[in-house]
Amino acid sequence: MSINLYETDVLLSQYLLFHYGAGHEILPYGFGPHEALDFPRRCVTENVDVPALPPQARALDVGCSVGRSSFELARHCTEVVGIDYSQNFVEAAQQLASAGALKFHYTLEGHAVEESTATIDPSIDRSRVSFEVGDAQDLRPDLGQFDVVLACNLICRLAEPMRFLKRLPELVKPGAQLVITTPFSWLEEYTARENWLGGRTGEDSFEGLKKALEPAFTLRRHHNMPMLIREHGRKFQWTVCQASVWRRE
Repeated sequence: MSINLYETDVLLSQYLLFHYGAGHEILPYGFGPHEALDFPRRCVTENVDVPALPPQARALDVGCSVGRSSFELARHCTEVVGIDYSQNFVEAAQQLASAGALKFHYTLEGHAVEESTATIDPSIDRSRVSFEVGDAQDLRPDLGQFDVVLACNLICRLAEPMRFLKRLPELVKPGAQLVITTPFSWLEEYTARENWLGGRTGEDSFEGLKKALEPAFTLRRHHNMPMLIREHGRKFQWTVCQASVWRRE
């Protein structure tokens, strides 16, 4: 039986550190890609057009992991729904919404660990955020519409990304915002090759994404976003994600 890595304690601790760790905890060196830190927060601050949000804005964070981007959206939106496929991740996010803090351990080397605490900025109204387990390819039908939908590093982990992309026009209000980030890391263990948006000879994944979203959405801008995930004190995942911001027509 295959193990879902996203339900393991190892991945939970890595993602709690990725979302909530201090810079010196994630990258304890004076050198290195410090601009890649704080990626879940930057998904909101670098992509969401806050002045364009209406009063009483609703936000949806699909593939929310352990919730940092959802809480950042709550600075600007009165209701935020965070959805992730991992029960482990959602339970951690729910504990953070309830208590505002959650202790965890991250790996130094081998079995040596350090204790840390994930905390939510007290200025954020945690009551605005709710978390639930769900499949991005089969989201519940009564979600309604949103003023901003965020999907960070999700589509290349779906078995059928087009099922999610085809649902987006009914989730995003006309004139509202869609933000997608992805490294386009197509792996057949997650997505059969015939379901990739690109990544085959002569096929560009971003062109495939645009084809899937247009004409319901208009591309406003796109840019590169570095991110850094710490595995242990001497091993890191440095990734360059593509971020794209869309307007629902």
